[in-house]
Amino acid sequence: MKNYAKLIKLTLLVVSSAIMFSCSDDDSTGSGIRTIADVAKGNSDFSTLVSALERTNLIDVLDQNGSYTVFAPTNAAFNTFLEENNFSSLDDVPVDALREVLLNHVVVGATLSGNLSTGYVKTLGKGSASSTNTLSMYINTSSGVRLNGVSSVVIADIGASNGVVHVVDAVIGLPTIVTHALANPNFSNLVGALTSPGQPDFVGILSGNTNSPFTVFAPSNAAFSRFETQNPGTLGSLTSGQLTSVLTYHVVAGANVLSTGIPSGPITTFETGTFTVNGTTITDEAGRQTNIVAVDVQAANGVIHVIDNVILPNLN
Repeated sequence: MKNYAKLIKLTLLVVSSAIMFSCSDDDSTGSGIRTIADVAKGNSDFSTLVSALERTNLIDVLDQNGSYTVFAPTNAAFNTFLEENNFSSLDDVPVDALREVLLNHVVVGATLSGNLSTGYVKTLGKGSASSTNTLSMYINTSSGVRLNGVSSVVIADIGASNGVVHVVDAVIGLPTIVTHALANPNFSNLVGALTSPGQPDFVGILSGNTNSPFTVFAPSNAAFSRFETQNPGTLGSLTSGQLTSVLTYHVVAGANVLSTGIPSGPITTFETGTFTVNGTTITDEAGRQTNIVAVDVQAANGVIHVIDNVILPNLN
């Protein structure tokens, strides 16, 4: 009988351990009992987030079946957001704008932090540039998890029945062309050129809505290196005015042209010159060919396509 009692106790201990492990695993994989809305409501540090979700009628969306990754700002993050944007309270934020900001924190599909990788994902938010293409978010996992260069994950992998929640330390505002350029280290040479002495306020121009939406054909760092190899010293020898012409030659103003809508033939640029597109190949005014290698990085005020060389207008 004593041995039988010990066996019963051992069996109960094993079963209990299995149940505890199962519950822990559920919490980390997004198959827990609580919904994302329940998770937010159950944490006092998400009270502002809950108020925002209720005000924009999004709380029910996160309480339904589905699969989402939500980057959830804390109360402190919202307080900073309101202060930086000169809002006295959450009620001062226009509802439509607040809704898009919140949707910019939501990605379809439940992704644990260990499965996040450096690159772009699509959020559910939209900006004024496109009514169909949702906003891109740049995730940088080189040191922790950094989002659009402005917000970091501070607590990861809070499981829910309809997805997973990652707590972030800053509200992720609607990204502009400049936001994406600054967030992605592969554009550091481009940013350096745009902000070099003697240039117009490109940061202000490409962050704003005047002349927007913009379509930017953005050379990566590898593109700048390739150009320098092919044309040693050329960029460094340009006058400020010539560099301005080169930079504005990469921008089309007044249109959010997605990859599926890039026309074949000549395209007029912000610089007022033209380049010619044939499929994914661009021929500039110098007769040089450049390839479009990545497309449709969507910002609130435009879209970015990545190219593998610097294109040149007629500088004579």
